[in-house]
Amino acid sequence: MEKKLKQADSNCLKIALFGPESTGKTTLAIQLATHYKTKWVPEFAREYLQKKWDDTAKICELKDILPIGIGQMELENTLAKKANKLLICDTNLLETKVYSETYYSGKCPPEIAKYALENKYDLYFLTYIDTPWEADDLRDRPDDRLLMFNAFKSTLVSNNIPYVLLKGTKEERLTKAITCIDKLIDSRT
Repeated sequence: MEKKLKQADSNCLKIALFGPESTGKTTLAIQLATHYKTKWVPEFAREYLQKKWDDTAKICELKDILPIGIGQMELENTLAKKANKLLICDTNLLETKVYSETYYSGKCPPEIAKYALENKYDLYFLTYIDTPWEADDLRDRPDDRLLMFNAFKSTLVSNNIPYVLLKGTKEERLTKAITCIDKLIDSRT
């Protein structure tokens, strides 16, 4: 089981988009993948939970966290093999861990907690809550955006994970992200 949560060896740089729901992560992932002509890893939880909602009208439960984590890592590991030296991750296990702990009174499956910190990314972008809220079947905390943002930021800080904060318009975020990624690429060559 734990093997399914571990990152596969890869020679591509991995960029993690990190932050609360409805803060532009997917939009930015697509923009960056297009700009760099590479792959982006979608959020597995979205498809998984939408299907659950459509089939049963039930929301996410603690028992869903492990299958979500496994599905996310399977996507990431598969797409890392197809990426063009750079992989853009719309989410990762650390994001899953933050949601689990926030929604379920500090609880998170231990396997997720372990690999959330063991799996490594070359750069984290923390997305701020200055984007318009977009409601859908799965988004449920429009009034808790600052609370959620602080949970994400606190996780990065408490685990000594360097990050770049992205604020502003889609164009401003994209420009800043490209500048940071270009510097990272240049530092590796």
